[in-house]
Parts: sequence; C-alpha cells; structure tokens
Amino acid sequence: MPSLSRLELQHFRSYRQASLQVEANRVIFVGANGAGKSNLLEAVELLGSLRSHRTASDGDLIQLDQTDGWIHGWIGTDGLEHIGLHLRQRGGRQGLRNQQPLSRQMDLLGAFRCVCFSSLDLALVRGEPVLRRQWLDRVVVQLEPAYGDLLSRYGRLLRQRSSLLRRHGGACPHHHLTALLDAYDQQMANLGARLHRRRQRALLRLNPLARSWQKRLSAGQEVLSLLYRPGTDLPPDPADRGNQALLAWQGALQQQLAHQRAVELRLGSCRVGPQRDEVVLQLNGQAARRYGSAGQQRCMVLALKMAEVDLVAQVSGEAPVLLLDDVLAELDPDRQLLLLEAIGQQQQCLLSTTHLNHFIGAWRRDAQCIAVRQDGEGSMLSPLSVRLIQG
Repeated sequence: MPSLSRLELQHFRSYRQASLQVEANRVIFVGANGAGKSNLLEAVELLGSLRSHRTASDGDLIQLDQTDGWIHGWIGTDGLEHIGLHLRQRGGRQGLRNQQPLSRQMDLLGAFRCVCFSSLDLALVRGEPVLRRQWLDRVVVQLEPAYGDLLSRYGRLLRQRSSLLRRHGGACPHHHLTALLDAYDQQMANLGARLHRRRQRALLRLNPLARSWQKRLSAGQEVLSLLYRPGTDLPPDPADRGNQALLAWQGALQQQLAHQRAVELRLGSCRVGPQRDEVVLQLNGQAARRYGSAGQQRCMVLALKMAEVDLVAQVSGEAPVLLLDDVLAELDPDRQLLLLEAIGQQQQCLLSTTHLNHFIGAWRRDAQCIAVRQDGEGSMLSPLSVRLIQG
C-alpha cells in the first residue's frame, strides 16, 4: 500500500499554508499542546478514510476567515500519485486525484489506507455504542471501500425516513403515508442487511487478532472477546450462509420495521436497523464497559487498534500507515515499549508527542523529527512553523 511522501495544506485548521516532505518511515511531530500536531495527523486521516476522528463537520476543518481549505498528498515511493480534498463551507467537498476533480469523493477510498489511534479512542470501551459502531465502520471501509457508499446511502435514507416520521408523528397513517413508508422500509431493509453482514464479517476476523494482542499486552492474564449484537432480532449465524442469509436478514428487518411502525410514528423516530447495533467488548467473560479498570481499558483499545492494523494488512497485502496522535502519554512505560516495538521498520508511522523522551534510542534515531510550533502569539489564524530537527 502506498506510503505518504509529501503533504501540503492550505487554510486547513490552524495552517494557512504548510508543506512537508516525508523522508522516513517513522515521523515524529514534536510540539506543545495546541501547536497543531493533531491537525497534521487529521489531514492524513482524511486523505485515507475521508473521515476525521475529531469532527463530522467540514466547517470545523477550514480556517475561520476562509470559505475553502485544501489537503494534498503524494503517495508511493516515487511520490508521483496525487490525492487531495477540496473542503468547502458551502457546496460539499471535492475529491481530487492526480490534480483532477472526481465526480465522487468516495472514489478516493482504497488509494491510501491508514489507521488512526488517538487519545479520543480511549472512550471506545466505556463510551456510548455509537463510538464502537463508528470504529467498526471505519475498519470495514478500509477493508471494503464500497462500504462507505453503502453507509452513506443508508444514512441518507435514515434521515429522510426519520424526518417523515417526525412530520407525521401521532397521526393515523393514511394510504399515501403507508405507501411511502413501505418504499422506505424496503430500501432500508436491503441496505441495512448488507451493513449488518459486513460489520459482523469484519468483527469475526478482528476477534482473534484482538484476543492475541490483549494476551500479549497483559502477559497472558486477560482474554478479550468482541461480540456483534444487532439492534434488531435477526436469524442466527448469518455470516456463513451466503445469499440466503442476506435475504433472511432483509426479510427480518422489513418485518421488524412494519411491526414497529405504529410505535415509530408515535415517537417520531426510527427504532429498527443497524444504527442501533452494539459491539460488545468482554474481558475475561465480563462486560468491559462496566468492570474494566482504566489501565485495562487502555490496553483493550490498544489491542483493538493493533488488530485493526493487522486485519487491514492481511486484506490489502500491505501494512497501512499508522497515525498515533499523542497516545504514548496515555500508556505505561511497558506498553509504550511494546507498541513501539510492534511497529515494523517497513510500516510507515506518523505520530505526535510533546516530548521525545518517550522513545527508545533506536526508534528516535531512525525517525524524521519535525518540530511544530505556533508563530507569533499563538492565534489559530497564524501559520504554524514546521521544521526538521537535526540529530
């Protein structure tokens, strides 16, 4: 999988303009909190996944005094292939490939794969179910780029159907409304079953990898299990029965949508579908969300992320670029060492930190170290200085 050879930003977050030539597989961004280190990793994440782990709004990504922002990346050892995103306050974003606009930004998916691990991911274990769904969806997109389109189409249908339910909340369904909901239900059952199936398939492959990492990180003392719990009653064992299973899931979802229609109309919200799925994490057979200590939860998140890296590498044939956003400070020294040792020489890794003393000598010696600091008085409107640290 292509690695990143150059990154250019314009009017992105705290950067008016920045250009970075990547000269090593290991790149360490060093700077004070708030300097803009995370913004660099977020830009790379957007190129690889079209998503940010920090915000869902493109407006947050563009400088306050600007209407547009740009992210450009050159990938591959020769750095000749260009991918980019044109972010707009109005009109949506535009994907770019080899300097040419794409009709769909989704066509960028698969050109450049990355896995991001930030301190925000520590909420994966204890946080709300939506965080674990979003994590699993990001994994599936890396494995099957077309999943991003399925997810987008389902989300659009869900918003439209929910709006319809709110507008007619409490009303007795008339013929036109019934026909409209029937049409929505058929489409949502079709897309929902495909989302369910891909989520479960990915989780079945992640489970042994995460279990292996948890065992390694806990010196064999802990067993981590990942369970997929659909938000709708569905036939069992769907991942192993081909198209019959998919049709069975579609039928079950459509039946549940019809059964819940009166309740949904009364409440004005959709209560059936993959938006209610749960990824259950168990540690030694107990619900990790309730019983895991803070240290155990950090260890579990690290196991999940390293399992994600391994699975993406298995499916794509090459290791994804690993983005570590200030996570070393969240780990104890032993796990810091395990993480750094687990990152192979051939895998590209970009990470941020406030201090270089987290890194073992050999790791730091082989890395390209970049200082990130605020120019002037630290205003977000000022450009950030990015310079190479020698030695």
